[in-house]
Amino acid sequence: MKVGYLGPESSFTHTATKTAFPNETLVPFHSIPACIKAVEFKEVDLGVVPIENTLEGSVNTTVDYLFHQSTIPVGAEIVLPIFQQLMVSKENQKSWREVTRILSHPQALAQSQAFLNKYFPDAELEQTPSTAYAANFVSEHPQRKIAAIAPKLSAETYNLAIVKEDIQDVAINRTRFWVIGSEKVDLPHMPVEKRKMTLAITMPNNMPGALHKALSAFSWREIDLSKIESRPLKTALGEYFFLIDLISEKPVELIQFALQEIQLMGGEVKVFGNYNIHPIHGI
Repeated sequence: MKVGYLGPESSFTHTATKTAFPNETLVPFHSIPACIKAVEFKEVDLGVVPIENTLEGSVNTTVDYLFHQSTIPVGAEIVLPIFQQLMVSKENQKSWREVTRILSHPQALAQSQAFLNKYFPDAELEQTPSTAYAANFVSEHPQRKIAAIAPKLSAETYNLAIVKEDIQDVAINRTRFWVIGSEKVDLPHMPVEKRKMTLAITMPNNMPGALHKALSAFSWREIDLSKIESRPLKTALGEYFFLIDLISEKPVELIQFALQEIQLMGGEVKVFGNYNIHPIHGI
């Protein structure tokens, strides 16, 4: 089986994918849309893409593409703890405080703001397509006074020296990844935390109290919602869809009745998936 992921190798997505599919052929893609399209066009059997980070919130590229342009189902969720490391070439290991330019993915830079403000308030921060790309760039320019923020695996892959460990702003930083391409993805070697359903609701924009009415369909049935956020419909200013996560502890029929009630009110419902959550420990 071929499993696509947001590459390159040694990125956080690669770590999550390799942990979930240790015996499968892994195929890196340069962007989230490219990975999703590869699943659509059957170039790979499944895809792994980031969906949310503790500090930075939802990955809008994933959410918007799956809502607006795809009907690919979500079959599982992987939750990876995120630990950011500051790394330099081994030539600069002793003089790392002289770094004038720091490269990383935008989310990694945002997740390390307190550290950067303390140690490198004047350094240039450069965004890269991935943390692994940043590490690779530093390894290819060992004489420059530059550093990368990336996972430990990147330091091992590109022969860099980690000079500051776990520089993320909070200790409980985690990233959620969706496994897309099948309604059910079995990961029997991984623990299951809980089961969840993710859906998008679009209500008539001329209905007073539309969101309250939609949420009441879940409330009076005591269906637990773990997340709700709005995203632009991209049709007109002020029009949104609502992304909702609910815990699938109630009978599936009860959830279906709630969705039918929303549809009877004129709402539209798109179910991304009903899937297990698999946490990764010890990385």
